[in-house]
Amino acid sequence: MINLPLKRKLESRVWPYVQTPAQYVGGERNIIVKDHRQVRGKLAIGFPDAYTIGMSHHGLQVLYSLMNRREDWCAERVFTPWPDMEAKLREHDLPLYTLETFTPLNEFDVIGLSLQYEISSPNVLTMIDLGGIALESVDRTMAAPLLVAGGPCCQNPEPMADYFDVMITGDGEPALPTICDAWLDLRESARLDDGTFATGSDGRRQRAEALATIARELEFAYVPRFYEPDYSQGRIASITRTRDDVPPTIAPSVISDLDGIPLPTAPIVPYVKCVHDRIAIEIMRGCPHLCRFCQSTVIKRPLRIREVETIVAAALESYRNTGYNEISVLSLSSSDYPHFETLVKRLHEVFRPLDVNITVPSLRVNDQLKSLPELIGSDRRRSLTLAPEVARDDMREQIRKKIKNSDLIDGCRAAFANGFDSVKLYFMCGLPGERPVDLDGIVELAEAIATVGKEIMGRYARVTASVSNFVPKAHTPYQWNGMQSREYFQWAHQYLYKRRTIRSVSIKCHDIETSLLEGVISRGDRRTGKAIRLAWERGARMDGWTEHLDPERWWQAIADADLDIESQIHQKYELMAKLPWDHVNVKFGRAYLEKEQTRATRQLIELADAINVGV
Repeated sequence: MINLPLKRKLESRVWPYVQTPAQYVGGERNIIVKDHRQVRGKLAIGFPDAYTIGMSHHGLQVLYSLMNRREDWCAERVFTPWPDMEAKLREHDLPLYTLETFTPLNEFDVIGLSLQYEISSPNVLTMIDLGGIALESVDRTMAAPLLVAGGPCCQNPEPMADYFDVMITGDGEPALPTICDAWLDLRESARLDDGTFATGSDGRRQRAEALATIARELEFAYVPRFYEPDYSQGRIASITRTRDDVPPTIAPSVISDLDGIPLPTAPIVPYVKCVHDRIAIEIMRGCPHLCRFCQSTVIKRPLRIREVETIVAAALESYRNTGYNEISVLSLSSSDYPHFETLVKRLHEVFRPLDVNITVPSLRVNDQLKSLPELIGSDRRRSLTLAPEVARDDMREQIRKKIKNSDLIDGCRAAFANGFDSVKLYFMCGLPGERPVDLDGIVELAEAIATVGKEIMGRYARVTASVSNFVPKAHTPYQWNGMQSREYFQWAHQYLYKRRTIRSVSIKCHDIETSLLEGVISRGDRRTGKAIRLAWERGARMDGWTEHLDPERWWQAIADADLDIESQIHQKYELMAKLPWDHVNVKFGRAYLEKEQTRATRQLIELADAINVGV
């Protein structure tokens, strides 16, 4: 059931006047279009970024496929329009719509948005506002769709709490259908005799009661309006429930049997080039390692795997349904998949005759790395990507990333011998206890690998050391630590640039202002939402794209919202202090994180003592 009047207006007034209109027209291969009159519920799955990013996100394809398997629901897609598209929609008073049927967002029962990146927060407000929905949850009645958020940014839900009705952590596959069904039942029971909903204060009160039912009955559903933060000396002091019938803390949604969740085997094939133009197959969820800096290893527990034949069968069906010539196996650490060698051999056995490339983007650095290049090598893939994170073995002990430089260098040597000619390395700077020798090590390790390339290939290998600025994230053992200052990162970046001596080695450091803003939002409390809204009202759009980010607009909004940045991101929390996200639980819980933070602090003292005595 296509909304033809809206589509015709778009065709004549909007699409001819925006860049890359193909991202707004729908109709791609493998989309699912259902007649809204034949389904019970309508879900819009949104991604608050550009189409080219959202269509590359595996989770969107998973949930789209999952909900559309149901005969009683339709699931459609929506993305943040670029500023030129937004301007045209506003100029002609046209709503943001889904790509399947051109239905305005405010006509859906549920809107689910995946919050993947803090800097994209203003995009959420753009989508809500263009969709014809009140920005803040408390201003909506039952006539408005239920706005649900998921994704890693919900690990600290407070900065975006005012704008969502429900926020969930953990696995979306069991949570989203449950919330959708529950809301549809509540919505139907709230209809008046004429099929409409109550308006004004009665409508808002009715919605509050419906949301309270969700908060009571679904342990993974955080309904922010029922939790009121209190502050003391610039920081959060407590979060008080405004109703006794909602839970004091929120549990994550967890899949026990990952292999039992069907993979999307007919992924949508975009008309335009996206960040990832390939088939993605998730082979494992979770990580067997416990790196102290990594939020994903904490929030994606427990470790769950798919069987080899499940993966191969899904990959083959996806290939037949798309024609892509590349398959990427996804997990936090793919080479830790317990049947990794068997899986890669089976994939090559099936797909080499079809001239389909197999890529493994997340390789673990260990002694197994020496055998991997021969196993995963291909004619099209010439670059190896690895994440040592830090460059000295003693610092890796402190962050609990148990890899060794010797294994990394041996693995690169094997890669060069098997036709690879470049290596990309991911590092962090600004970690707790970082020393100048740790920065020295980044350049030294990159240049050592380039030199190994010369030994094997007769020329220095191209090595890129990509250095991000560390942000202590919620639910990691480092969550109590402060983030380094702007001045420190400026010094560290210049230090790294000056140390480089081999031309084939590149040092690329992440933008400092972006990292600091990421720290503000990811470590903020509910007051941060005011700064996000001010930045949006003043023109913040698509700020995850460097060319669109205006840091000064953000810093002014933050100042006008009276946020104390020194307290919020740079000062360390005491171990027993209240944190803005404490009411959101993770597996193992805060006691485990406290224990790891205590151990990390002890190891930092030992590292400092070792340097002082010349060890």
